[in-house]
Amino acid sequence: MDIRIGIANSPRELSFETSQSAADIEKIVSAALDSDTKFIKLSDDKGKVYIVPTASFSYLEVGSESSRRVGFVA
Repeated sequence: MDIRIGIANSPRELSFETSQSAADIEKIVSAALDSDTKFIKLSDDKGKVYIVPTASFSYLEVGSESSRRVGFVA
């Protein structure tokens, strides 16, 4: 699952891949925003942890769960 997180006042975005489902990511982010916590914490496939302050959280883009094709299309 490809994840892209936009951060306010930053020209770059966080982009990483995770094994969590789209529903899990949506649940984590919406729970953090609803409960007024200060940080959103997500992790990727390699074990890196991303902590984003909710005050500067702009958007979340969740990619598709299907795998990418490799090679030539006939």
